[in-house]
Formats: sequence, C-alpha cells, structure tokens
Amino acid sequence: MIYSIVILLILCILIIFTHLNSKISRLEERVSELSSKLNAEKPEVKEENHEKISLAVQNAEPTLHAEQDIIPEQEGNDWMNIIFEFLKQNALTIIGIFTLVLGIGYFVKYAIDKNWIGETLRVGIGFFLGAVIISLGHFLRKNYSVFSSIITGGGIAVLYFTVTIAFREYHLFSQNTAFSVTCLITLMSIALSYYYKSEILIIFSLFGGFLAPLMVSSGHSNYLFLFTYITVLNLGMLAVAFLKNWKSIGWIAFIFTYVYLFYWTFETTQLLSIYFYISGYLIFYFFALKNYFRKEVMSSSDILMLVLINFTNIIGLAYIFDQLGYEPVIIFPLIFALVNSVLLFIEYSQKNFGINYSVFAAVTVSLLTLAVALQFKTHLITSVWAIEATLLLYIWKKTNLEIFRKCFNVLFPLVIIAQIITWTEYIDAKSLNIVFNPVFLTSSVTLVTTFFNLFLLRKHPGHDEKINDFFEYLFSILSYSVIYFAILLEIMYHISAQPWIVIFSVGMIFTLYYIFAILLFRKKLEIPKPAETNLIYLFCVLIILDTVISGPGIVSNFLLHKISSGFYGLYLLYWVPFIYIMVKVLPRSHFFTVKLSYWMISLAVITALSFELYNIYILLNAEKTSDIQALRKHFGLLYLPIIWAVLSCIFIYRGLKNNISEYSKIGFALVAVTILKLYLYDVWEMDNVSRIIAFIILGVILLLSSFLFQRLKKIIKSLVETKEDKPETENL
Repeated sequence: MIYSIVILLILCILIIFTHLNSKISRLEERVSELSSKLNAEKPEVKEENHEKISLAVQNAEPTLHAEQDIIPEQEGNDWMNIIFEFLKQNALTIIGIFTLVLGIGYFVKYAIDKNWIGETLRVGIGFFLGAVIISLGHFLRKNYSVFSSIITGGGIAVLYFTVTIAFREYHLFSQNTAFSVTCLITLMSIALSYYYKSEILIIFSLFGGFLAPLMVSSGHSNYLFLFTYITVLNLGMLAVAFLKNWKSIGWIAFIFTYVYLFYWTFETTQLLSIYFYISGYLIFYFFALKNYFRKEVMSSSDILMLVLINFTNIIGLAYIFDQLGYEPVIIFPLIFALVNSVLLFIEYSQKNFGINYSVFAAVTVSLLTLAVALQFKTHLITSVWAIEATLLLYIWKKTNLEIFRKCFNVLFPLVIIAQIITWTEYIDAKSLNIVFNPVFLTSSVTLVTTFFNLFLLRKHPGHDEKINDFFEYLFSILSYSVIYFAILLEIMYHISAQPWIVIFSVGMIFTLYYIFAILLFRKKLEIPKPAETNLIYLFCVLIILDTVISGPGIVSNFLLHKISSGFYGLYLLYWVPFIYIMVKVLPRSHFFTVKLSYWMISLAVITALSFELYNIYILLNAEKTSDIQALRKHFGLLYLPIIWAVLSCIFIYRGLKNNISEYSKIGFALVAVTILKLYLYDVWEMDNVSRIIAFIILGVILLLSSFLFQRLKKIIKSLVETKEDKPETENL
C-alpha cells in the first residue's frame, strides 16, 4: 500500500513539473520571438539604446569605484544584510532540501519498522539517494548555481548521516573504515566546491569535515589522531582560502578547531597539545594576513581574527604550562609579541603609519603587557580578557569600524564577571602579601585597562550622540566601580582582623578620597555636569554617615582600649577633601543651580561640626565607657543648642551678605529646630543651673542675631537707595 502511494505521489509531481516546465519553455520561445521582431524593425532604436547604455555605464563607473572604496569601511555593517538577503532569496530552497532529507529519513525509518529492508540495504539506499541528489545538483549548476549548491550540500549531508548510522546503529563499519569514508566524502565535497566555485558548498563540506570525528566517535579519545586530521583539514582550508579568497571558511575552521582544542586542554591537560596550538596559530595567522600579504591592507574581519588568534592561543598555552608546572609561562606571549613586532618593524621601516601599523603596535604592546601580568601570577582569563577588551577598543578608535566596538561591548561585561569571580578568592585566602598577590595584581591589570578604556572613549566623535548616552553612562559607572572595588577589597582584606568600626571607618575614608580624586580631575576625566553634582551629593551623604557612625564608634573603642588614638587621627582625614571641595570645587561647579544643594552641603557641615565637637568633649572628659552616657546627655542639653545657635547666625549672616536666600532660610530653620528642641525636650531634662545658663546664652545669641540682621538690612537698604539716586546725580 505504501509503495503505491509513494509511486502515485511521485508520478503526480512529475506530471505537474513537466506541465509547468513546458509552459515556461513556450513562454521563453514567445519572448525570444518578440525580441527578434523588435530588433529587426527598429535597428536605429537599438543603436540609440546601445549608445545610451554605453554612456550610462561610463557615467556609472566613477560611482561604482566610489562604492568599492566605501565597501571595506561598511564591511562590518553589511555582512548581516548579505546573510538575510541570501536567506530571503533561497529560503524555499533551504527549507525544501531540509524537508526532503527529513522525508527520506522518515521513509527509511518506516521501512525499517516494517522490516521491508535489511541493514545493509538501508545503508545502500542512503548512499544511493545521496549520490542522486548530488548528481541532480551537478546537472543544475550552470543555470541555477546557488540552488544547485544547496541541493549538492543536502546530498552530502545524506552521505554523512548514512555513514554515521551505519557505524553507530548497525556496526557495519569499523571506526577506521567509517572515518576513512567520512574523509573521502569531505575531500569529494571540497573538490566539488572548488570545481563549482561555490562557497556555500565548501561551508557544507567544512561542517561535515569537522563533525565527522563526532559522527564516528566510539567514546575513546585519540587526540593525536584527531588533531592530526584537523590540522590537515585546516591546511586544505588555508589553501582554498588563498585560491578563492573565501573568508567564511576560515572562521568556521577557527571556531571548530579551538572548541576541540579547549575541550582537550581542560579535560586532559597534556604537553602534546602545545604542538597543535602552535600549528593552529601559524595556519590562522596566515589566514588573517592573506590580504595583507597580497595588497598590504587588512579588513575588519582580518584584524579581529588576528586579535583572537593571539589571545585564544595564549589562554590555552598558559593554562597548560600552569597546570603542568612548567616555566616560564611568559614564553608564549613573548614569542607572539616578537612575531607581531616583526610586522610592526616592516611597517615602520616603510614609513607606513596607518591602520596596519596601529594594529601591530597595539597587539605587540598588549602581548608584552600580558607577559608581565602572567609573570606576576595574575589570573589568566581575567587578565587576557581585560587586555583584549582594551585592544579591541583601541582598534575601534583607530579604524572607526563598529565591529570592534560591538566586540568590546560583549567582552567588557565578561571582564567584570571574571574580575568578580577573582575577588571571591579574598574570602578564603590566607596570608596574602600586601599588593604583590595574585588577586590584587589581577585587579591591577583590570584597573589599568579600565582606566585606558575611559581615556579612549572620552574624546571619540560619537561620544555625544544621544543613542550612545545610556551605554556611555553605564560603561562609566561600571568602570569607576571596578577601579573602586579593586583597591577597596585589597585594603579590607589586610585590615580584616581589626574591629568592625576601624574597617568601616577606613572604607569610608577611602571612598571619600576616591570621590574627591574624581572631582579633582573632573575636567581631564570629562565628567558631565549632572554626574559631578551627583558625586557631590554622594560625598555629602557619606560625610554624614561617617561622622554619625565612625567618630562615636572610634571614641568608644579607644576608651575600651581596643584601638589606639592614631585611628582617630586617620578618621579626621576626611576634613581635607571636605574643606577643599567647599572652598575650591563648589564655587566653580554647577552644584548650586539647584536649591536643594544649599541644604545638602549645610546639613553635612552642621552634622560634621556637631559630632566632632561631641567627640572632642567625650575624649576630654570621659575616663571610661560608663561615663559616655552621662556626658552625651550633658552635651546634648547644654552645648549642642549653643553650637546650633552659632551656626544659625553664621548661615543667616552669609545669606544676607552674599544675597543668597537659601542660607538665610537654613539659618532660621536651624534656629527653629534649636528652639523646638529646647522647649520640647531639653528644658525637662536640665537641672536648674544648666537651664539658666542655656537660656541666657541662647537668648544673647538670638538678640545678637536679630541685631545683626537689622544692621545688615539697613545697610542693604541704603545701598539700594544710593544706586537709585546715582543716575540723577550724573545728569546734574
């Protein structure tokens, strides 16, 4: 029954195809006849059209040449369009051949389930159908080249699957026989692709060639045989790439080769794999430089391949040396740097200081930097990715090719993730040296490269584009955060044995000085005005937290003899950046364009002065921690209202003198808080003597403040009247 249905369907398809083909043939003949008649009737029109076409071609030549000059610059943007255009035009063909292969597979499976055919016959059918499909593609190659390439690729896929099933399921072949057959299929497909001049077909061939070892794998690893085969396959790829200039095959071979190599390296680390890393480096290095050797130019894909070859090989080779305990690890970065420096010297001797010179110089310097980092036992992946990310950003800056910017955007988050994983080693690490330890040295590499990233991005022509604003801002935050945590965590590790208040205080001091450094070099770092204002806000908030928590905590621990008095001096260092920012930074910034800024900085000043005077009072009068409670109450009831009253007078005076109403409001608000505190709380807690003293002092301060206010008001009024009378005096 099933045979009848299949035969009937095939006959129907053949009848429909023959009918449509005959119609198309008649239509072609009709069009040809009409074209001949038109050409015979109007030869003069033909000549005129020929002249117009010639003129059009001549006029179009400059445009074509101009477009050819632009193509290399747009290469990174157009490759996706080329792929989508290919898929759009050949989608039905691809879906059709895929469906056909599946249909054949399901039919064979149905026949197997029904026991219509034996195992040997099943394999024979698979080989026969593959050969038929390849033959069909061969006959269609002249008029339908792309279609025939896809058809031929489908036939090759059928052959590969047939060999795999024959070996794995039916055990008709030994492993060596199955592998030999897959190699023959690969060689045949490469020969066909070269003969047909079809890049699509050789892509099929490469996929089959690299997947062949997996198809015939028995579960036992023979890496020497595997990578000898892959090296031969890569040499064939390199030869075809030089003959046909097909870039895609190099990238496919590169990805497959290093996936296999990394799997071997991380599963069973062996010294033997070094030879295959070196052979892979040479093969793909020549592939990346094929256009450079021919035309002394490199496309974006060539430069990217050059970068990946160097750093990918170093990851594998340095890992092998590290795991096996061989020295020196830096030998491979130095060798690769020497190779690139030879090309750099060639460019330098020819006085070619263009893109090629910049790329070779950047790669050489990056490799030397990596060699130094590895010599100091930094973490391999983090250091390699950090330097590679900076190298990609530098090349993007020099070439303005977006593909390198996109690669950087992908790699930089991986650098941060790798660095965070590196920082987790602080948790269990014991007795690390100060600065010269693997964790901080790795952090130093990331820190330096991140700083260079900020420098490279700051003056790029696209820096101010709105589309990049969010990413630029996010990148800046991440970069400054990496630098901050790299230093902070090293400090925290080495003082982790101290009391928590010391750790907190040191962390706060470092944070304040870090923000201070950014504000100090804000112009060179090109910090935007909104970000500068936010940093000052953050600085004020941290000052408040530091004085509220750190100061009293250090005083208490000092009285308990847990820490020395030197820590209090360290804590007071926050006054240096605080005073500098108030005196030098704030007057030259846009901080006071928002009214909230006056209140924020004033709150920080009030809090800092109040708590510092409190700390001094406790240190001068307390002998043991049990005295702190009574002294704190006495200071809050007697001295704090006086301090606030004095500060309120200063704010009011500054507001009137400089005509800044916000300072006057802050002064009066502080007076109101002082009065409310006095009448609602203090008066009920004081003894009679303290109450009398507080009221007298506060009253005198308030009267003086009122008198000062009236005097300034009178002076300002007289100045205004003088300015109004001045024009009349000049007229007289």
